[in-house]
Amino acid sequence: MPKDYRVHVFADFWNYTLSMRQLDPNFKTDWRRLPKILTREAGVLVDPGALSIYSGMNVYGSYNKTTEASLLRWATNTLDSFPGVNAYFKPRTKKKSFPSCPTCHSSVEHCPACGVDMRGTEEKGIDTRIATDIVSLAWEHAYDIAVLISADQDFVPATEYLQNKGIKVIQAGFPPNGMLLKQKCWGSIDLALHRADFQLKAS
Repeated sequence: MPKDYRVHVFADFWNYTLSMRQLDPNFKTDWRRLPKILTREAGVLVDPGALSIYSGMNVYGSYNKTTEASLLRWATNTLDSFPGVNAYFKPRTKKKSFPSCPTCHSSVEHCPACGVDMRGTEEKGIDTRIATDIVSLAWEHAYDIAVLISADQDFVPATEYLQNKGIKVIQAGFPPNGMLLKQKCWGSIDLALHRADFQLKAS
């Protein structure tokens, strides 16, 4: 009898969004449909004769508290309401150090034109949360196949650990980005080839 595979998707929101923006600046993602397409493709990769079951998707991202309040509202009120989806968005923090002049190496604390703080913001803790969840949910036997939407090589250790434990991790991304992570995963899905299946249709 064919085996059933439970597929859980782990999505690095900004890694995906910026990569897709480079490929197609006008593309709009149907986040309700995306994990179902990935579940289908993961099942085909692992065992075409088996049944692949969507068990959920975690989406991880960050937002600027000053300029991206609408992103947080969308993640909380819309994205998190889709079946099986859990959205984890954290505010970005101010960088501790200021940029420096490439010639004299003096710190530039404020923009000479408008006076704004030059430190900008940075995303902290997102990668750690993804790696922790992908391992802990595997430990709890919450899924059989993980689909990781990212090109970040920081996930290589977690991927190698799960592979050694017999958990299949499939990388989903945009080649040639993320080649090291792809090499360490059991298989990969080229998102560009399937984007028509999860493009948000105009209402």
